[in-house]
Amino acid sequence: MKTDSLFYRIFQTAPTIFFELIGQPMQEGYQFQSVELKQTAFRIDGVFLPPPEADNQTVYFVEVQFQKDPLLYHRLFAELFLFLNQNPNTVDWQAVAIYPNPNLEPEQTYLYRTLLASSQVQPIYLSELSSSSVELGIVELIL
Repeated sequence: MKTDSLFYRIFQTAPTIFFELIGQPMQEGYQFQSVELKQTAFRIDGVFLPPPEADNQTVYFVEVQFQKDPLLYHRLFAELFLFLNQNPNTVDWQAVAIYPNPNLEPEQTYLYRTLLASSQVQPIYLSELSSSSVELGIVELIL
């Protein structure tokens, strides 16, 4: 999908945009990658991996969703937990789902209610952003 590759390029070029989106200070040394998981043909939109020496060892999973997908959370959490299974030294994680607006978020979320209610899963709605920086203004242009 075109928006996936666009966000991939944006996050590769300016990772500060991602951290600003989630309201966290920029974490130095993070690298944004597309990670393919073994055994299954899962491909996560993107993963921010911390440098080994960083104090904050949170791995950030990014899903960019610009079309309706009722199975989004099924896929996201399957990919995420497969990654954790294959990377048992992961210290902490956070999932961020980026939507153009809340209407595209899946409606059937009961299976994942505990995860979705936790601070480990954060939806971002681009239509609800208030441009506080040039970087976020660039992301808003995608809408």
